[in-house]
Amino acid sequence: MAALHFDNTFLRELPGDPETGPRRRQVEGALYSRVDPTPVTAPRLLVHSPEMAQALGFGEADVVAPWFAEVFGGNRLLEGMQPWASNYGGHQFGHWAGQLGDGRAISLGEVVTTKGERWELQLKGAGPTPYSRTADGRAVLRSSIREFLCSEAMHHLGVPTTRALSLVGTGESVLRDMFYDGHPEFEPGAVVCRVAPSFIRFGHFELPYARGDHTLLRQLMEFTIRRDFPHLEGSGEALYAAWFGEVCERTAQTVAHWMRVGFVHGVMNTDNLSILGLTIDYGPYGWIDNYDPDWTPNTTDAGRRRYRFGQQMQVAWWNLSRLASALSPLFAGTEPLQAGLDWYASSYATIERRMQADKLGLAEPRSEDDALHGQLHTLMAQAQVDMTLFYRALLDVDPARPLPTAAMEDAFYDAALRQRFDGELRDWLVRYAKRLGEDPQSPPARRERMRCVNPRYVLRNYLAQEAIDRATQGDLSGVHALLDVMRRPYDDQPGRDHYAARRPDWAKEKAGCSMLSCSS
Repeated sequence: MAALHFDNTFLRELPGDPETGPRRRQVEGALYSRVDPTPVTAPRLLVHSPEMAQALGFGEADVVAPWFAEVFGGNRLLEGMQPWASNYGGHQFGHWAGQLGDGRAISLGEVVTTKGERWELQLKGAGPTPYSRTADGRAVLRSSIREFLCSEAMHHLGVPTTRALSLVGTGESVLRDMFYDGHPEFEPGAVVCRVAPSFIRFGHFELPYARGDHTLLRQLMEFTIRRDFPHLEGSGEALYAAWFGEVCERTAQTVAHWMRVGFVHGVMNTDNLSILGLTIDYGPYGWIDNYDPDWTPNTTDAGRRRYRFGQQMQVAWWNLSRLASALSPLFAGTEPLQAGLDWYASSYATIERRMQADKLGLAEPRSEDDALHGQLHTLMAQAQVDMTLFYRALLDVDPARPLPTAAMEDAFYDAALRQRFDGELRDWLVRYAKRLGEDPQSPPARRERMRCVNPRYVLRNYLAQEAIDRATQGDLSGVHALLDVMRRPYDDQPGRDHYAARRPDWAKEKAGCSMLSCSS
């Protein structure tokens, strides 16, 4: 059995709830409640991330041992584990929701590896906590597969994210109303062990602010900087301002990466944004198939589309402004907080321009390139062009003869629209070729620049649903295959064309293949 070193600073240095156990309650003056996972009937390891296991110090013998499934299914604790659920609030769909907290997530402890890396291990679906409200604290297999796969896929895409160590089947059934239509059904249960240096969210700061508990707010601020941002120097307001500025910049980087790969979070509530700028809480997420800035994968958001693809950068700013409000009691004036918000806007613009230039294979972005990007996005939206396939096809454009390639034609979802916009596509390619002719890079260097930012494979919803359907019948081969494909998303993988194909027509309206609910 692996010997893990636990250093549970969150418990040791911050105030906790004097009451233990899962009784539902409002928790005042504390940032966590001690609660144990609820044991399950028959924990069985379904899949794990070899990379994450190795980072934590688990060998292959550890992973296949019975105790591993028992620990990460919630039936057993290792020495040093001190389970807790954390206490936070948040704005959900633009409205203050009060106390939320870890309603079905239970942290086991903070592991410090031999390399000095700190990883918090957290079970999602491990049973009720004081913050479960009317829910059961469990998770079903379909949502757990989606979280496990997406955590690892995003990591390999180069997007800041929480990670996933393992997916354990519980041997139990969980009742869920998938469509919120009054027809709940029993589904297989599962537990994901997700991993991150910190799971502190914007909402952790919002709750003490909303309750007027400025002492707890300051404690949390000092702790977060000390543990998670040790490189920051200074004290008092200057230190707090530097921290907020870095949170803003990290958030800008993450959202820009989402836009680069076509990812839509789907539920960007303030309790779902990480102070480390990690992508966190994989619920009703999705990848853009045909380019549509107004698309959201979340059925709950289908009317307002608050969290649609093209508005994610603005929503992140709004969420940061809520964090700024929560931090305001720690500042004499609003100027440092406004400076952080302004830094987010300028950082995002700089990062996004650099990423767009890379996607087009340009060595140095120019301000006039904005029009070229904008024209392409307009064309892709009007012509219903697959974003991932089209950008990847640009790798093979010949500047001397800029004609649509076969791969570009495969990126269209509608043959009539393909014909209708053929002229505009050709005109854009001519403008693009002219811009490439002004670029100093060699063709191989340009192609490699593009290859490294334009994925060949992304975790399209229909691919995940195919794997989920098979797993529900006991066949996990689809989950393992997807995990393996997504380890090398930028490489051409012979024999795996299915995973790089555009969304098939049958998947456009099929449940789980396009939009999803928050049900899990």
